[in-house]
Amino acid sequence: MFPSTKLDQAALSRFEEVVKKEWLITNGLGGYASSTVPGLNTRKYHGLLVAALHPPTDRRVCLAKLDEEVCVGNSIYPLGVTEFQSTIFPQGFLSLKEFSLAPFPKHLYEAQKIKIERTVFMPHEKNAVIVLYKILNANSLDAKIRISPLVNGRGFHAVTDRWKTQLNPIQKYSNRKLHVSFSQPPSTMIITATDGRYEASEKWIERIYYREEAARGESCLDDCYQTGFFEMEAQAKKHESLAIVAVADSSPDAAERSLDDLPASFYDLEALCEKEANRRGRLLEKVHEEHTSLSRHEWLSWLVLAADTFIVKAADLGKSVIAGYHWFECWGRDAFISLPGLMLVTGRIDEARGVFLSFKQHLKQGLIPNFVSESCTPPAYNSVDASLWFVNAVFQYLKYTWDFSFVQEHLWDAVKAIIENYLKGTAFNISLGNDSLLAHGSQLTWMDATVDGQPVTAREGKAVEVQALWYNALKVMELLAERFDEPDEAARYMSIAAKTKRGFSEKFWNAEKKCLYDTVEMNRRDDSLRPNQIIAVALDFTMLETAQNESIVDTVHRELFTPFGLRSLAKEDPRYVGIYSGDRRSRDKAYHNGTVWPWLLGPFTTAYLKVKGGSDFRREYAFRNFLLPLFTAQISDAGLGNVNEIFDGDPPNRPRGCVAQAWSVAEPLRAYVEDAMQIRPKYEKQLVTMYQT
Repeated sequence: MFPSTKLDQAALSRFEEVVKKEWLITNGLGGYASSTVPGLNTRKYHGLLVAALHPPTDRRVCLAKLDEEVCVGNSIYPLGVTEFQSTIFPQGFLSLKEFSLAPFPKHLYEAQKIKIERTVFMPHEKNAVIVLYKILNANSLDAKIRISPLVNGRGFHAVTDRWKTQLNPIQKYSNRKLHVSFSQPPSTMIITATDGRYEASEKWIERIYYREEAARGESCLDDCYQTGFFEMEAQAKKHESLAIVAVADSSPDAAERSLDDLPASFYDLEALCEKEANRRGRLLEKVHEEHTSLSRHEWLSWLVLAADTFIVKAADLGKSVIAGYHWFECWGRDAFISLPGLMLVTGRIDEARGVFLSFKQHLKQGLIPNFVSESCTPPAYNSVDASLWFVNAVFQYLKYTWDFSFVQEHLWDAVKAIIENYLKGTAFNISLGNDSLLAHGSQLTWMDATVDGQPVTAREGKAVEVQALWYNALKVMELLAERFDEPDEAARYMSIAAKTKRGFSEKFWNAEKKCLYDTVEMNRRDDSLRPNQIIAVALDFTMLETAQNESIVDTVHRELFTPFGLRSLAKEDPRYVGIYSGDRRSRDKAYHNGTVWPWLLGPFTTAYLKVKGGSDFRREYAFRNFLLPLFTAQISDAGLGNVNEIFDGDPPNRPRGCVAQAWSVAEPLRAYVEDAMQIRPKYEKQLVTMYQT
């Protein structure tokens, strides 16, 4: 049923390679469990239970990991692994014989003829992690299995210094159940075992070293609290089983109720694991029911499962989208670029409605939030294009559902508010010029990195993709106004769109380079060769002639294309930075100045087939050259079963940034289904006909 990634002992012996491969499972609340294949936490974001205490925000590393030991006679064989600045100790990865992900991470250890199979999973929409152990003692001696929880309680962006923080762990325990609470913040974690006993043996493990954070110039030393250990007898020549359950909760009665709705026996927990696997299996089946002509490629199954990791339930807002793991939050731009690939292509229409309604509640002065923060601070609205991507996503939703009633009842006021606020002018200097092009302040597009408070890619004025999205939104509004019996409004939107088209054609065509300027401001035109112009070709409603669109595609293909996405700047540009590495300052200089972005393969593939034609040859070429290299190479590298946020601009285009990014999965997946496979949205032709008439 499931795709599988498996690493044998030979692969696992290459420690420096496999320690860069990371697994991630999520709980549908914004929480997750994640580490590397050998079990070494290399990031401050790694943890066995990173709970979203106020879903999908307030994410905290509650259970950093479980360190196992096999005790035979007077000998102890560790299975855990921890890195300090001068050493790795213990080195339990030496006992790791096999790792697989299908769909949950499973480790197979062997020490002194004792085999231990460990499976990690998270129940859907619960801040809980469950670790299942199956033990075979083929030794002639009885043994003991000890499992030591390493706990914390910090926000996942931070690290703990036990001497400087207010973290004050307090544990209470009885038999196999352990309650660990923290004075800051007021949260409780309950850890219990299905067998054996618990013994308290409290101590701090100080200055744990996170190599990836050190490489990124971030805080990389952490202190964790070891509570004691669970211990279970493993009799000679017998099979045994054990499960550890950890639940995090911030409610006042957490200690009393957190475990009430979880089974207490190993076999019931195993059944719960099967239930979660079946839920994921149904996601795969749903896609193939929706699109019967799709082949059951393993990489396609991984992409569908990856899409599920970003769709989250919010405590008070229905559904939302986590932009990326480990550290991104709910970003408006990312959510609506990703929505078609994450939810429409995969048949998750109810979740799509929930995302629209969630972000609509935050609409302010015509602006969809740039992001909703982890903290209790208000949403940030510093984005000119998030609102326009919202309008585009509404149109894509209609292509798949023909659900005009939902749009009219729940979204029509919102999209009108967006357009009207942009027309009269709103925050961040967003306003309409005499040319009907949309002007805006600095750092409001997706290329928004700054260094020392100064923009790295200054795009103040009129950015090319913003104009494309603005025109596209006006044409969508024209269509909707006609549908909703507002002919005067439809005529008004049509008139503004016609002016926008004229202004765009006059000001953005770069005749010398046969492509588009990136930004226009007063009398200055920025001819930086960037990928933003491809969006002007890929959207449903475009403003240029066919020959111009084809020239744009050819230029982008020649100058910016790599097997893993489009470069954010041409290599010949003196500002180009080919390696994304170092501290935050160095990384931000590279972020949009050469770094490769896989999400852009979506609009690029769409644009390529739009201008070149959708013949079998062209579609096969686009699939083999634009999408398949990413699908096949990335699934077994870096973030296993997922797609990284970015890649280096220079070969070999190493994966960088977040190991799982929503739009990196969503847009290539959408382009594969809609464009390469030509499985078009069910009601697309009807919408086109409606618009033409």
